[in-house]
Amino acid sequence: MSDVTDAVAHFAEHGTAVPALVLASLAALLATAGFRTRWSRRHGQAPPADDTGARPPTTERTAGTGPTGRETTGSEQGGSAPGGSEHGGESALWRMRTTVRDAPGSLAVLCAALAERRIDILSLQTHPLAEGTVDEFLLRAPGELSGTELADLVTAAGGARTWTERADAHDLVDAPTRVLALAARTALDAAELPLALRQLLGRCTIRSLPATAEARTGAGAAQEVPPEGTLEDTVLRLRAPEGGVISVERPHLPFTPAEFARARALVELDARLGPRIPHARDVLTLSEGSDITVRRADTRDVPAAKAMHERCSARTLGLRYHGPVGDADRYLNHLLSPRFGRTLAAQTASGRIVALGHLLWDGDETEVALLVEDGWQRRGIGGELLGRLVAMAAETGCESVYAVTQASNTGMVAAMRGLGLPLDYQIEEGTLVVTARLDPVARSGAPLPHGERIGRE
Repeated sequence: MSDVTDAVAHFAEHGTAVPALVLASLAALLATAGFRTRWSRRHGQAPPADDTGARPPTTERTAGTGPTGRETTGSEQGGSAPGGSEHGGESALWRMRTTVRDAPGSLAVLCAALAERRIDILSLQTHPLAEGTVDEFLLRAPGELSGTELADLVTAAGGARTWTERADAHDLVDAPTRVLALAARTALDAAELPLALRQLLGRCTIRSLPATAEARTGAGAAQEVPPEGTLEDTVLRLRAPEGGVISVERPHLPFTPAEFARARALVELDARLGPRIPHARDVLTLSEGSDITVRRADTRDVPAAKAMHERCSARTLGLRYHGPVGDADRYLNHLLSPRFGRTLAAQTASGRIVALGHLLWDGDETEVALLVEDGWQRRGIGGELLGRLVAMAAETGCESVYAVTQASNTGMVAAMRGLGLPLDYQIEEGTLVVTARLDPVARSGAPLPHGERIGRE
């Protein structure tokens, strides 16, 4: 993994050739990769086709339904191996991790037990530890075999602390190719680091803790985390490139040293490359004929964002931040940081920012938020930014996004309805939470063509 980090960093430091060189190498690897496994839970994330976002296509199918409209089962969503088993009937793919004694013949006994139940081992990775060897398998098993039965079988064959989870065809991608893809995305976009770590490590909770907050709480403070990071069973901590600590917790499954080393290498790559966002821009024509540019933004845009705040009315800021408008500026460093999500900015031909849209990673959930300057409202800009943010969320595998606003904010409600996605509404004491459920089909939306005319909200 360190070789991958060095190679990607070397390419990235030599200018605009990065995308072509890195992604060409990745494409070659993907074409020739053998069928081995990856062990993080796949969230469906893929490099966005256009880094300014793509509007999701509307669909009448709701999330979790098949083409016929009926609800799909786990196997129909990819859990079953294509074509059934070699012995006839349906089969299923499983990821499994178990610990066996580090003694000659221990693994052979386990493999023989799997073979007796007609379970095919598609890949195997071993991690020698002090208390034994952790073995990670990708298995094709008869469809009628449950996860509990599989774990019981492995325990009887000498395995301990066994963990199983249904897999799908995407888990057949070999580990080196997967790690290289994560490194390439991280090299191109600093906002990819939290998502890359989650895809690398599976179901986990990732927190970016600023150095100031760390010093206040004293919990995992930056000065207590050595430069190489720490691994403590189900928790790993790494020095954040901008200061503070990146903390990753996975209570259901301890981290292995190999996972820790891969995560550390991704963070080191991010630190070596420094602040960066994709530079693509879309020029869009408003209904009255004027043009705006949509682009990615980060903390380098804080001064321009503060200037926009000064031009916004108290009502507009109050609807966006749900609190004292005098405190609005203090949120900007967090909102514009790629550690916490992605930001889109709409700017005029003179370069003045007139709208901001935020996609914020909130644990396992994803929040969207909009702020449009008063003089530019009701021109379709908010709906345009929202559609692109939702498409970005879909590309990262999110199942839903939510917006927190006030019940009186009809503009935000209209923008959410304009997505054409199933919506859930919750309201309490004037605060409205609107959740959009993302149909899997919407995750492959085509980019909006440059210069397309957009209408009113």
